[in-house]
Amino acid sequence: MRDASAPREWPAITTHNHDNHGIRTERWRYIRYADASEELYDMQADPNEWMNLAGDPQSAAVKADLAKWVPKVNKQPVPGSAQRILLYDAATGVVNWEGKDVGGQDPIPD
Repeated sequence: MRDASAPREWPAITTHNHDNHGIRTERWRYIRYADASEELYDMQADPNEWMNLAGDPQSAAVKADLAKWVPKVNKQPVPGSAQRILLYDAATGVVNWEGKDVGGQDPIPD
């Protein structure tokens, strides 16, 4: 972080809530969500992220290269956490927002 022009050994990795990860290189942004959906953007050609390339066969190699950085182990939130916690159970498909299950047709919680 002292030298912004220094070469990077790995991309920036961010996590938002449980199992939602973003991988960012100088050129690419890859996102994998808890429900296994994905987004991939070429930040040089599409800085506004209008064209999701995750399903494009021509982008499969880039997506695979970035996906290897997604954490293999995901920890649940610390017990007692209550603020803006979103959980997704892949086995059941249940979505839980701040302790309450949310259905697919329910309004977006406040």
